[in-house]
Amino acid sequence: MSAQPQTLVQTSWVKPIDAQGLAAFAEKGRNNPDAKGTVRSKTIYDGQFRSLTYVGQHTPVVVDEPPHLFGQDTAPAPSEILLSALGGCLCVGIHAVATHRGVQISRMEVMLEGDIGNPAAWGAGGASKQPAQMGFQAVRATVVLEADAPRELLEQIVREADYASPMANCFRNPIPTDVKLA
Repeated sequence: MSAQPQTLVQTSWVKPIDAQGLAAFAEKGRNNPDAKGTVRSKTIYDGQFRSLTYVGQHTPVVVDEPPHLFGQDTAPAPSEILLSALGGCLCVGIHAVATHRGVQISRMEVMLEGDIGNPAAWGAGGASKQPAQMGFQAVRATVVLEADAPRELLEQIVREADYASPMANCFRNPIPTDVKLA
C-alpha cells in the first residue's frame, strides 16, 4: 500500500486593513460617541431618467432606469445603487469586526435582494400611497464568508457588523429628509 500524497492548501487573505488605525478610530468613537460628519455629493441630471452623481474627485456614479421604467438601462437603477451601498457597508463592517477579533478573511461576498414597487409612479399620477408604503419593503442579505475562524464566530461577526452598519441602519430607521427647491 502506497502512502497518499498530502495536499497543501494555501490560503490567500483579502487585503488587510490597518488594525492599529481601526483601534484608534474605535477609541475616538468611545471618547466622543455623539460625533457626526457630513457626506456631500452633487447629482446632475442627463435626461431620460439618467443622472451622474459626483462625490469628491471620483468618477461619477451613473444611475439609470431600465426600459420598462422609461430609462436607457445604461447603469444601475437608484434602488440597485442603494443595495450596493448596503453591500459595501456590510463588507466594511464585517472586515472591521473580523480584524478587531483577529480573524483573517480569504473570501467575502454579500448577495442582496430587496422587494420594492413603484405604484405611485414617482408621484406622477400613480396610486396614492403613504411614505411607509413606498420604497423597499423588505431587504435580504446573504453573506458568504471564508475565514480562519469557526462558523459560530463568523456568524457573530456578521451579526455585529450588521447591527453597527450605518447603511443597514439607514434601512431600519426613519431618516429626517428635507428636499426643497433651491
